[in-house]
Amino acid sequence: MPHETHTDRVHHVYGRLHGHRHAGGREWSEQGRPIVELTGVSSGYRQTLGIAGVNLKLWPAQFLAVVGPNGGGKTTLLRTILGHIQPREGRITVHGSPAGGSSLGPVGYVPQLEQIDLNFPITVEEVVLLGLSRHHQWFRRTAPEDRDRAHEIMDRLNLLELGDRQIRELSGGQQQAAFIARALLGEPELILLDEPTSGLDIRSRDEVVHFLHEINHSGVAILITSHDLNWVAAHLPWVVCLNRHVIAEGEPQEIFTTEVLGETYKGEMVVFQHGDMIMVGERPHSPNGG
Repeated sequence: MPHETHTDRVHHVYGRLHGHRHAGGREWSEQGRPIVELTGVSSGYRQTLGIAGVNLKLWPAQFLAVVGPNGGGKTTLLRTILGHIQPREGRITVHGSPAGGSSLGPVGYVPQLEQIDLNFPITVEEVVLLGLSRHHQWFRRTAPEDRDRAHEIMDRLNLLELGDRQIRELSGGQQQAAFIARALLGEPELILLDEPTSGLDIRSRDEVVHFLHEINHSGVAILITSHDLNWVAAHLPWVVCLNRHVIAEGEPQEIFTTEVLGETYKGEMVVFQHGDMIMVGERPHSPNGG
């Protein structure tokens, strides 16, 4: 295999930020067996269904976003894949085997920053090393090779020099990178991220998307949920529109239409396209209803 130059790496990572085939092409294929497959899955909390009849395949090296309204089932979908919620109907398989227990080993998870107590006294390195709990007992002494692997991942995400810092002292983008590094230490084939850019400023969001594209380029599949349609249209190659059930999936320029988004968000949406740029907004309503 020829040596990849820095220029090649930049082309692969940044040349596909818009996700269009003519701008670098999608680098995953619907061939063989998906990592995770949902077939007719319905699940939710108590008497309320969060998702209903969902069919979805997550492929090796895929990079996709799930978008939809608040309460539309995005987080329920992730929690169901992870086994935190048991499906009421349908089945989930991981590499063809029923999901659950050790079969979920290939799947990593990064929760919303808002769900994490960032005031807990823990360093960046300690956060990353928590990723070892996927394979080892949490109280086991960290082996030198495990720490070396953690440092390698931290270096890749520009965290190595911050290892002794308290997690609360980092910027939002750096905090998100630390939890991504924790997930990577478990050597997953697929990482699920719940709203990874929520609450971040523009610079931090750019840092996160850079990290995610680097990770995806290494062969790890990534699924994120997001409420920011314009950010998704600009940076991701594949999108699933979800409102309890899958409305549509495909490339943003194909499925970000007024019809699909209107059905997804149950409102009138406006879509503008200029070249490769897609802009989405909700049509404002005048006070008199016009």
